[in-house]
Amino acid sequence: MAGFGEEWSRYDQTGADDAELRQVWDRYFAVFPWDRLPENAVGFDLGCGSGRWARLVAPRVARLHCVDASPKALEVARRNLRSLPNCEFHEASVDRIPLADASMDFGYSLGVLHHVPDTEAGIRACVQKLKPGAPLLLYLYYAFDNRPAWFRAMWRLSDLFRRRISRLPTRARIATTQLIAATVYLPLARTSAVAERLGMDVSSFPLSFYRRHSFYTMRTDALDRFGTRLEQRFTAAQIRTMMERAGLRDIRFHEGEPFWCAVGYRAGSPVGAEG
Repeated sequence: MAGFGEEWSRYDQTGADDAELRQVWDRYFAVFPWDRLPENAVGFDLGCGSGRWARLVAPRVARLHCVDASPKALEVARRNLRSLPNCEFHEASVDRIPLADASMDFGYSLGVLHHVPDTEAGIRACVQKLKPGAPLLLYLYYAFDNRPAWFRAMWRLSDLFRRRISRLPTRARIATTQLIAATVYLPLARTSAVAERLGMDVSSFPLSFYRRHSFYTMRTDALDRFGTRLEQRFTAAQIRTMMERAGLRDIRFHEGEPFWCAVGYRAGSPVGAEG
């Protein structure tokens, strides 16, 4: 978790564009059932990092528990969310979430559980905190199951670099990922943007997801991608299976990027529901 603390200390999101963050947040939460939350809903953000998503969720709910295993990340989150008194902060790993079982009206974990050794156990730990019928939103790295073979081959090559870069000393790791952002992310993203304006389908272009994003976001994500020692990737089918085995039902995937975002509901009738 120390690596993520370093990431959020360096990229605390104060330099991020608000409109850009909201656009990304809209994609993550495209399948989230805001209309099904009870009045005065209480929920959790597992792996809150800098609090960039909590900042947009907290004004919509009564209370939001921000959970992260990194004290440095929580320090950044507290600073970024200081104007939101309904946020509570907890330094804890996913297997020790300090919330009562079956107590939460909702939960979400975005880009976190693919970095823990047992992703399915992490999902199960989140589900245990939900009331029956409450939603859990997840974003897990995809296994390029909707991409052509050549795309998957490129990823395997890049993963060899990640394994080496992630073991570099902190300063070297940050410098290397910044260089990757400048020499790989930025050129490919801008090329995709030009190609799109020329009428081309860029959905399979490498890093085309970043064609409308700032260099700040690219630097953040390059560190997150190449600076992380443990990275797991899953197909949509695998994610569905893990969610079902963890006790979620009525699972729905967002069809667009980023892949894969999915929401499911804890099995059982909502508290107070008839039948």
